[in-house]
Amino acid sequence: MSGKNEFILVPWDFTKVAESALLHGIKIARMVGAEIILLHIIPENTDQKAEKKISIRLNSIVNEYRESFGMDFRGKVMRGHIYSTISDYANEENAAMVIMGTHGLKGLQKITGSWALKVITGSKVPFIVVQEKPAEFEKYKNIVFPLDFKTENKNKLKWAIFMGKYFDSKVHILKKKEEEKSMQKKIDLNLTLAMRYLIQNALDYEIHELPLIPNFAKESLAFAQDINADLIIITTTRNLNPARYILGPQEQYIIANSSKIPVMCINP
Repeated sequence: MSGKNEFILVPWDFTKVAESALLHGIKIARMVGAEIILLHIIPENTDQKAEKKISIRLNSIVNEYRESFGMDFRGKVMRGHIYSTISDYANEENAAMVIMGTHGLKGLQKITGSWALKVITGSKVPFIVVQEKPAEFEKYKNIVFPLDFKTENKNKLKWAIFMGKYFDSKVHILKKKEEEKSMQKKIDLNLTLAMRYLIQNALDYEIHELPLIPNFAKESLAFAQDINADLIIITTTRNLNPARYILGPQEQYIIANSSKIPVMCINP
């Protein structure tokens, strides 16, 4: 977020989780001065009369929030599919971020993969996935930053600094331990880089070294729950395919965590 006319996109389906996402959007937008766009997706075969009715309903909600918060809101109705249209619109219109509500993993989603993860995959724009409204409107006090050997940690670091500076957050770096020396060296280099940039940006941080564990995602989530974190920042799995959805990529369990901690997802 660096210039004028930037906006935060909130997928809107008239549900409580969408409202929770909107409240997170308001929390961030009023801090950085961004517009909020509520995006409602309708099927391609929706008739014009139904589309007009939905537009009127959406604009009514937009006007209510505009009056209540004194901020810039806009509603948009698009034909398409939730699995592609949300990220396509965010990419094409250069959204600053997308904040989306989810019900978590339920029923068949545990077999076919997280609904939220399917929407996120392929986006150039960060997604914050939420399950409940923000606990408070002033801060994201504790941000959990799982750190491993991947180069994508640099992308996550950018957003940890962004959120930390605006919300006076403490960044908790979870350092993964690896048996292979070459991987451990990459982790140490990533840690050095993270520390350097956090210090340069005057952000409070703490390093937590986890023991050698089989499931880094699970332990990261357990730590976030223990400290009552306000946000977890992760990168998604590169090149997800149907087979990976069935096996269950680890990040879908972080996104749909039972503690309902918001999760910022950065695609590789």
